[in-house]
Amino acid sequence: MLRKTFAIALILFLPLAAPAQKRPLSLEEAISAGLEASPGLHASRMKVESMAAKTREIAAGRLPSLKLGGGYTRLSEVPPFEVTLPISPNPIVVSQSYFNNFNLRLGVQQPLFTGFRLQSGQESSRMLERSAGLDLEKDRAEFIFAVKSAYWGLARAREFEKVIDETIGQVAEHLKDVRAFFDQGLLTKNEVLRTELELSNAELMRIDARNAAEIALTTLDSLIGLPLDTDVDLTTSAESRAARLPAGEGAEGGDPVETALANRPELKSAEFRIKASELGVKTAQAGFYPQVFLSGNYYYLRPNPRFMPALDKFKGTWDVGISVSFDIWNWGQTKSQAEQAKAQLAQARDARKLLEEQAVLEIAQSRLSLARAGDKVRVAAQAVAQAEENLRVTRERFKQGVALNADVLDADVALLRARLNRTQAAIDLVLAQARLEKALGR
Repeated sequence: MLRKTFAIALILFLPLAAPAQKRPLSLEEAISAGLEASPGLHASRMKVESMAAKTREIAAGRLPSLKLGGGYTRLSEVPPFEVTLPISPNPIVVSQSYFNNFNLRLGVQQPLFTGFRLQSGQESSRMLERSAGLDLEKDRAEFIFAVKSAYWGLARAREFEKVIDETIGQVAEHLKDVRAFFDQGLLTKNEVLRTELELSNAELMRIDARNAAEIALTTLDSLIGLPLDTDVDLTTSAESRAARLPAGEGAEGGDPVETALANRPELKSAEFRIKASELGVKTAQAGFYPQVFLSGNYYYLRPNPRFMPALDKFKGTWDVGISVSFDIWNWGQTKSQAEQAKAQLAQARDARKLLEEQAVLEIAQSRLSLARAGDKVRVAAQAVAQAEENLRVTRERFKQGVALNADVLDADVALLRARLNRTQAAIDLVLAQARLEKALGR
C-alpha cells in the first residue's frame, strides 16, 4: 500500500520530463565549434609555439652569456711554506697554509665568429617556424573540410530516412487499395503478399537509414566536441547552399592554377622548408671555419692564489681573453654533415615538386567533379518530377483496372531511387564545392 501511495505521489507532484530538444546547428556554427574543440589543431598550434621558442633559443646563443658560480673546498692539512735563515733561530713562514677555500666567479662570453653557424641556425629556425604556421593553416583547412563532410553526411542520412519514410507511407496506402481489391476478388492473395513484402523491404531500408543517421550524428558530435548523445537540428540545407553556388564554376571557371598554387599553404610551407634546408647546409659547413670567442671573468676568492703571500681574506681579480679553436682533422665528420644537409635539401625540393603535382591534379579533379555534380543535380531534379508523374499515372490506371500491381510497385521503387539520387546529387554538389575551395587554398 505504501508503495502504491508513493507511486501516485510521484505521478501527481513531480513534473513530467520534457522531451529532448534538438540543438539548432548551422554549418558555420559546426565549423566554429570544431575549430575550438579540435585536439589536432591544438597540437598544430603548440608545434608553432615550440618552433617560435626554438628560434628564440638559437637567437639567444648570439648574445653574451653571463654565468655566476661559487663553491667551497676543504683541503687536507699541510705544513706552511717556511724558510730557515742563518740569522734567525726559528724558521720564517713565507706562506701560511689555509684549508678552507671559498670561491665566487662571474664570467661572460661573447661569440665573435662561429663560421656562420649561429646566424644560419637562427634563420633556418625562423623558416621552420613560418613553415609550421603554414602547416597549421593546412591542418585547419583539412579540418574544416572534414566538418563539412560530416555535416553533409548527417544531412544526407537524415534526408534518406525522410525519403524512405515517405515511401513507406505511399506503399502502405497502396497496400490498402490492394487489400480492398483482394476483398472484392479483383486481385489474388499473391499480389497482397507481394505488396506486403515491398513494405517490409522499405521498413528494413528505414532501419538501415536510421542507423546510418545515428552513426553520422555521433561522427559530427565527436568532431565538433559535443557529447555523443547530443541531437542536433541541421539548419543549413544542401539545396539552399547549392542554389547559391556560382553558375558555371567548373573546369573553365575559378582561379588560374598559378594563383591557386600560390594560395596553397602546404606549398608555401614547402618553400620555407627548402630555405631552411639551404641554411642547414651553411650551418653544417660551419665546421670548416675557426670558432672565435671573447670571454672575461671576475674572481672573488678566499684565499686568492694570485696574491702572495696567501691571505685568509676575500680578494677580487679578473681576466679577459680571446679564444680560437679550429678542427684540423675530425675524420671527415664536418664533410659528412654537409653532405647530409645537401641530401636533405634535395629531398625538400623533391617534396615541394611532388606537392605541386598533387595540387594541380587535385584542382583539376575538383573542378571536373563540381561541373559533373551540377549536371547531376539538374538531371536528378528532372528524374524526380518524371518519377512522381509516372507513379501518379500508374496509380490512377491501377485504380481503373488497366495497370498491374507490379507496375505500381515498380513506380514506387523508381520514385524512391530518384529521390535518393536527388539528395545524393545535392550533397555531392556542396561537397564538390567545399573540396574545390580547399584545393584552391580559399
